[in-house]
Amino acid sequence: MDLAQPGLTRDALIVGAGLLAGIINSVAGGGSFVTLPALVAAGLPSITANCTSTIALWPGIVASFGAYRSELAARRQLSIVMAVVSLAGGVLGGWILLHTRTLTFDRLLPWLTLFATLLFTYGKTLSQRLKISLGNEDHASALVKTGVVQFIVAIYGGYYGAGAGIMVLSVLSLLGMTNIHAMNALKTLLSAAFNLSAVVLFIVLKRVVWGDALLMMGGAIVGGFGGAWLAQRMPGAWVRGFVIVMGVVTTLYFFWRVL
Repeated sequence: MDLAQPGLTRDALIVGAGLLAGIINSVAGGGSFVTLPALVAAGLPSITANCTSTIALWPGIVASFGAYRSELAARRQLSIVMAVVSLAGGVLGGWILLHTRTLTFDRLLPWLTLFATLLFTYGKTLSQRLKISLGNEDHASALVKTGVVQFIVAIYGGYYGAGAGIMVLSVLSLLGMTNIHAMNALKTLLSAAFNLSAVVLFIVLKRVVWGDALLMMGGAIVGGFGGAWLAQRMPGAWVRGFVIVMGVVTTLYFFWRVL
């Protein structure tokens, strides 16, 4: 069956990918690993698929905010600083995407995702050795160091996006954070910020297939809200384990793509 041809099967593929991606994004990040291949299978060129995927998933990320209001309110200063940094990085990443070939960056993705997964897994140990935890006396220095790292992650998020949620969680691990629910709350905010920048850029430059974006968007909104509700009711160890598994699977997927 040719999924690139219009029809119910193609539409179901796009909606289903959006639903699953919304759940994955709200729990651990990495929804683009579902939506981008689905849109390519549906017949979109890879760059157009990437832009359309970003547009489609953004409302689903925002839909997760309701479940994380209290967590974000308790970390107001950190949330504001990191969100501003993410907005700036997202603009630059989106601009780079539209002025470079995806193939070159694709070859770096397996190594970037592997690094992010290891960073998340061993982030607590690294934060203790590097002494950049927000619990230290030099609070401003910790924010600056983390802001620089988050800016780089935001560039990546605006450029490609796949695995950016895992990278954000890795950055938060370096801060010394261990509460997975608080980390998920901040990850949702920062992902929404750098994706918003890319969304505006892609819309202005008319790089979105709106029919497919709206179908996928509907599924992502439902999945995003339901996934955030589910994540907060699961034991923290389970959610953390799921993030690590997602990182491993994502890394293997990207290595397979470049073989």
